[in-house]
Amino acid sequence: MKSRSSSRRWHLSSALCAAPVVVVSVFRAVPAPWPAPVVQLVAFTPWFVLPAGAALLLAMPARRPWAALPAGALLALQLLWLFPPDRVADRFLARQADPPHGEQQSTGQEQATTRPPAAELKVMTLNAWKGQADAAEVVRLVRENGVSLLAVQELSPALEKRLDAEGLGALLPHRISRSRDGAGGGAVYSSRPIVPLDSVDGSAFHMPTVQLELDAGGRPVSLAVTNVHTKAPVWGRAGQWRSELAALGRLAARRGNLLLLGDFNATLDHAEFRQMLQGPEGAGPGGPLVDAGAAALARLVPTWPMDGPPLPGVVIDHIVTGPQVRSGGYSVMPVAGTDHAAVLATLSVPAED
Repeated sequence: MKSRSSSRRWHLSSALCAAPVVVVSVFRAVPAPWPAPVVQLVAFTPWFVLPAGAALLLAMPARRPWAALPAGALLALQLLWLFPPDRVADRFLARQADPPHGEQQSTGQEQATTRPPAAELKVMTLNAWKGQADAAEVVRLVRENGVSLLAVQELSPALEKRLDAEGLGALLPHRISRSRDGAGGGAVYSSRPIVPLDSVDGSAFHMPTVQLELDAGGRPVSLAVTNVHTKAPVWGRAGQWRSELAALGRLAARRGNLLLLGDFNATLDHAEFRQMLQGPEGAGPGGPLVDAGAAALARLVPTWPMDGPPLPGVVIDHIVTGPQVRSGGYSVMPVAGTDHAAVLATLSVPAED
């Protein structure tokens, strides 16, 4: 009798841990236009792997397979969302294809026949939290990491002046800037000339696309760069957030090399963000867009919040590329003064045929 009572307690504890995971899993799995509180909750899906694991551990002492199997299935689902088999396989194949620095994989002639020449570009994005980011630290990251392209969101006129005073202009002399007090400002800084193309239609914040010209062994390389800052999915703004992600997804239909980087206010657990990667017709000209953080299996390396409310960290700042642009060296670095981390990656941008 005592053993049966103990078993029931274990089973009840397991069920209590599993219940919130089940609820969030339904919201995550069903691509419905959920209200803002649900959208915000879904962003924290990766951390529900912890209560899912606890549910399985608590079900084990009950020694009842019918109790442990659902908990095990729930945990497996969370792990599947965290580390999709296709991305794990792609990451493994990428490592097999790219030998460590200093090792030779094949002759230069063989390499040239299998992959077109490409330009290497180190990029960085940062939401400066209404211009409060530490300018000296931003410039230090640019200098020490050899950043050639920097996208800043929430750039205030005061921060722009502080960045200039710290020497950002000497490192990245070309810029297209629209600084504003509050959250609406932004800029793209570059070591090479950039020209404006257009901006995302209907966005609450200015999201410009600029063109950057690179060189790959004497061959010209063009890259269309969009500085992303979508409206946060707060009360009354979820519809705006969805329309902006959909507009970004339409950029996938463009031909040529693409780069979208910045504060998307969305994670891979949002159906809207996954649809953005696919594009409006299911895929762009060369396939879906690629999230560099997901490709690096960095789903548990948060970019927000680095400061402010004590919430579990999530990945809402992204570096997204067209399918032909390869990425590596993905890293996330906190910056004093802002609740967002800086996100960096090294891109290999191929020459156009």
